[in-house]
Amino acid sequence: MLEIELKFPLADEAAFRARLAELGAESEGVSEQSDAYFNHPSRDFAQTDEALRIRTVGEASRLTYKGAKLGGAAKTRFEQELPLAEGTTEGWREVLLRLGFREVTAVRKRREAFSLTLDGRAFELTIDRVEGLGLYAEVETLADETSQDDAEQAVVNLAGRLGLSQPEGRSYLEMLLGEMMRRR
Repeated sequence: MLEIELKFPLADEAAFRARLAELGAESEGVSEQSDAYFNHPSRDFAQTDEALRIRTVGEASRLTYKGAKLGGAAKTRFEQELPLAEGTTEGWREVLLRLGFREVTAVRKRREAFSLTLDGRAFELTIDRVEGLGLYAEVETLADETSQDDAEQAVVNLAGRLGLSQPEGRSYLEMLLGEMMRRR
């Protein structure tokens, strides 16, 4: 599947929440997430635009691979998430490190998720408080290659209806690494 998303700095959280309510978005709850990112031993994911992470939410963890961005109106890329058995996160981290992967950094955020279905398409909407970066909103849907263009346009259209403009094309990891370099 392809993950199709747009991310925006969120200047007016109250207005965004009001628009979510007007559209009938349903709260899916709040979670604290920690994403440990790893770089490949023989190719630089910063150069290939890929990502490998272990996301931990409470006691649950998932290994996620994201392929290079495919271009288009929204950030579109292949994504595969696999659940890790409870209690194995540190073991998987150790395996990756022993295989030559390098731990880059961790992105920590408080994510409030909402679900919304419009015109038969399911969306995930989030309000993210990202440690070291601030407040962001995301609009996301999933699609296969045959419906990629329609899904990208649907994400762009919904973002407009939510009053979101000026998307941020970088990932939280890219932004956080940029902030870390700026502070040096």
